[in-house]
Amino acid sequence: MGSVRFRLCVMMFLQYFVWGAWAVEMGGYLSESLHFTGAEIGRIYSTTAIAAMITPLFLGYVADRLLATEKLLAILHLAGAACLFAAGFQTQPWPLFGVMLLYALLYMPTLALSNSISFDNIRSAERDFPLIRVFGTVGWIVAGLIVGLVLGMKQQASGTEERVFPADTFIFLAAGASLLLGLFCFALPHTPPKARTAPLPQAGDRRGVLMLLRDGSFLVFVLASFLICIPLAFYYNFANAFLQQTDMPAPTALQTLGQFSEVFFMAAMPWFILRLGVKRMLLVGMLAWVLRYVCFQTIQLPLVVLGLVLHGICYDFFFVASQIYVDNKADVRQRASAQSFIAFVTMGVGMFIGAHVSGMIVDAYPPPLQVEVERIEYDQDGNVVDRSQQPRPLPQWDASGKSGFAQAAGLTADSELTAAKLPDEYREAEPNNDRVQYVYRRDVLAEALPKIDPDGSVSRHQWRVALRSDWFYIWLWPAVMAGATLLFFLLGFRDPAAERMRAEMAAEETLPCGRSGGTSSESASRSPRRSRPGSCRLAAWTSAGSSSRTRTGARRAPTTRRSRSRWWSGWPASWTR
Repeated sequence: MGSVRFRLCVMMFLQYFVWGAWAVEMGGYLSESLHFTGAEIGRIYSTTAIAAMITPLFLGYVADRLLATEKLLAILHLAGAACLFAAGFQTQPWPLFGVMLLYALLYMPTLALSNSISFDNIRSAERDFPLIRVFGTVGWIVAGLIVGLVLGMKQQASGTEERVFPADTFIFLAAGASLLLGLFCFALPHTPPKARTAPLPQAGDRRGVLMLLRDGSFLVFVLASFLICIPLAFYYNFANAFLQQTDMPAPTALQTLGQFSEVFFMAAMPWFILRLGVKRMLLVGMLAWVLRYVCFQTIQLPLVVLGLVLHGICYDFFFVASQIYVDNKADVRQRASAQSFIAFVTMGVGMFIGAHVSGMIVDAYPPPLQVEVERIEYDQDGNVVDRSQQPRPLPQWDASGKSGFAQAAGLTADSELTAAKLPDEYREAEPNNDRVQYVYRRDVLAEALPKIDPDGSVSRHQWRVALRSDWFYIWLWPAVMAGATLLFFLLGFRDPAAERMRAEMAAEETLPCGRSGGTSSESASRSPRRSRPGSCRLAAWTSAGSSSRTRTGARRAPTTRRSRSRWWSGWPASWTR
């Protein structure tokens, strides 16, 4: 079991290292380097949601019935590595969207499959899975630190700071990690399709994942999971761009504070489940999301850091608790499909809507300071086809002073901009469209300087502040959405099984037992080991002796070692009868 657990931990580390290597930095890269709009950034991030709606249900069925899970994981990650490598060469919105959509179709089902292969090869989902899943968080942290501190390093050159590595290097890092993970998956524990080996369900057992929706509380849980993923998209898609726009130190590395807190809360998950139960944990998780966005609204570094640290509660108390809850509710033959169904609802439908809604809201709150510029559109021969006046944010001030407006005005990172330094005219091409240019006139920019600083002498920091989107109102939207979802779940979720799970775990803490569950004859045939909480689950329900009778006196039906380990190793008896 030790070797199996170690391999599962390595798998989980690489699984989330790949995701963390590109997903966090991508928003800032698209915004600051490629100058994509909010809608275009949302479209790129929606690829994971589209994939989560299409592939997990089908591939969950494949893993349940047709193909060994570890082989399916290897194929998906190897193909995904090729897609990420191709994505590193794309700079236009639609080609990048197509490549990232193909990659997402390959990667997103692996999230549910990695959970499924873990659940199938551990004894206790409540106690063992959080300790394995925490290595996924560690992988995300390591990826963020490498991208933020190593790939984001800058050096002094000609009096200015320049990046040591190209801005798109993080994509190739993710591609290499995906290749390594694909090869490693062949070393994972063999996990054959469960539907071929699991016993047939008895009358009244759940015969399909969708049958779970007949349970009113489970339906409320699914709807709340869907709704909470809409505000979640704001964080995943635009938190890095927010940190870069507000000049927070080392944005990508700073975001790993959320994962550091996630490590702590992940390790403490069994304790919290025991004391709080599933419903209270889900409620606390949603409340933390509200507080996180309120902290972001302040744009003050200490409170922004607090908002990032709250990510541990936001993620662990909702998603990890949800995964355990779903695994307990689903039939043994449907666990991979059940996890895939939740991935479809949350990472699919919820994140797809959230990606587009968040992009629309970011575009709806541009920088408050806008100046009138002339928009000129040319045809392919260079002839003017359209002229118009429209409001537009100030041009970007490059810290190196080697490009754009900074070069035209002779500015560096330490310069002070005054009206005397303004060029008579500055032309800037529309991002990703060279046929459209925007013309900034000197008199218009001169009128904007006193609005930034009454003295008319503006530093780069002040200029950057004037270029910020209206983040107060942007973060207000997800805060309200998360609060509304919290009230809906509080009023609608009434699942006695969730409370029974906590009660049974509490009872197991006090059960004296020196061996794992099973009949006394079977326990005697195994080497003794130290007692641990939850190691005597069925021992508390069975009587002594080789007759294998239940506590009600009825004789237990004979089972094979394979079916016993599948059904009750690591599970309370009431969940397996």
